[in-house]
Amino acid sequence: MSHSWVGAPAVFNGTNLETGGDSKTENLNQWFTEGDQAYIIVASAMVLVMVPGLGFLYSGLARRKSALSLIWACIGSSAVVTFQWYFWGYSLAFSKSATSGFIGDLHHFALRNTLALPSPGSPLVPELLYSFYQMQFAAVTVAIVMGAIAERGRVLPAMVFSFFWMTLVYCPIACWVWNPTGWAFKYGVLDYAGGGPVEIASGVGALAYSFVLGKRQEKMLLNFRPHNVSLITLGTILLWFGWLGFNGGSALGANLRAVMACWNSNLTGIFSGITWVLLDFRLAKKWSMVGLCSGIISGLVAATPASGFIMPHGSILLGVVTGAVCNYSTKIKYLIHIDDAMDVFAEHGIAGMIGLLFNGLFGADYIIGLDGVNNGINGGFVNHHYKQLYIQVAYIVAVTAYTFVVTTIICFAIDKTPGLHLRASEQAELLGMDDDQLGEFAYDYVEVRRDYLAWTPAKEHHDEHTPVTAGDRHGIAAHSQMIEGHQPQVSPPSTAKAELEGEKSKKQ
Repeated sequence: MSHSWVGAPAVFNGTNLETGGDSKTENLNQWFTEGDQAYIIVASAMVLVMVPGLGFLYSGLARRKSALSLIWACIGSSAVVTFQWYFWGYSLAFSKSATSGFIGDLHHFALRNTLALPSPGSPLVPELLYSFYQMQFAAVTVAIVMGAIAERGRVLPAMVFSFFWMTLVYCPIACWVWNPTGWAFKYGVLDYAGGGPVEIASGVGALAYSFVLGKRQEKMLLNFRPHNVSLITLGTILLWFGWLGFNGGSALGANLRAVMACWNSNLTGIFSGITWVLLDFRLAKKWSMVGLCSGIISGLVAATPASGFIMPHGSILLGVVTGAVCNYSTKIKYLIHIDDAMDVFAEHGIAGMIGLLFNGLFGADYIIGLDGVNNGINGGFVNHHYKQLYIQVAYIVAVTAYTFVVTTIICFAIDKTPGLHLRASEQAELLGMDDDQLGEFAYDYVEVRRDYLAWTPAKEHHDEHTPVTAGDRHGIAAHSQMIEGHQPQVSPPSTAKAELEGEKSKKQ
């Protein structure tokens, strides 16, 4: 049977309030435009690319001997989230029949009753597509949290954590602010693409996970520098690309609000990056690539809750403020003595809070109405809606406190479960997470080094009658430093040559 295409009507008038109609006899696509659906499908794919982007970013920021485990953790957690979201995650976050205002029910369990009704987010896209798009958001959020396990966390407990954290932290917060039945939605909170569920939850969640894990060994913190700045840059570019689908797609249609969100995202990211680099330059007198990437990411994070609410000049100011505040926020971990190795709290948690606060100041009704759906919604101070600022502050406090407390409880519970100890052993930490957890390596020479150590005589194996040559001395020193994760400090060629000549003369 063929169906005549009639175009999307102004008001949904389906024959079934659970599915939108009977696809055997009706064309369920008639309620939606092809362009909007195509745009959100592409945006979903763009957001998916952010997960490996985070993996590359974290990998480059870590030591080479733990580089691959972080890529694995990001992609592995995405697999867990995909199942959880299908199983009950979408229902817990977005079921319209829920009444608690805190978390949804199981009306959409295993994607039941999820097809062609207009979505909870917008009447422009069907619920089936909306659920898929939102799944990518959840996957990215948990991948951000995976930065907490850097160089000391086991991956199996991290995967168990991902399932329970999604269920007990992400889904409730998403329900609060994005589900029309949620308390924050009814309270009037302005959170465009996830300042609460995505950014604050991931930043504070990673901080809580790092708190339970404990600090890396002191010797692991000496002379620490990111091992691959090119990977950091690649990860940042992939994240930036995906963020245009993340923020642009959150307009849930191919419309002017989506374009404005993309403009604002770029402006905020660029100005935050410039600010961060200038602050670093004043101290080091060097133009840091890591600093530029960190600033861009912080700006894009701040744009996540704000890009669909504020005007472009507000986004420029948001970028400058975010770059400065997040740069200094990287010192918070030292003040509170929590080893947040990837600075997830500073770059995601703090930046998300700043973006939400800017909605209270610069949120504008004419920006919100650019999607053609959300007309007549108050903004912030620019619309003389002054109470919006304390609404935003109350929301920030609620999300921050809830996330830290519940995440800490989840981590402690998993850590005490037999076989699910969160942290690897001290020896594993020295060997590197790639060797201990995966048995694979990001770089061939890391594996070659491991094999080399297996047959090279250690210093203590030499007895007093066995001469130790200069070559042995350099080899032992290099090995001991390499297993700690540092670059070997080898003497200059001239010194080594002199030592070898001295050994020869003694033998003669």
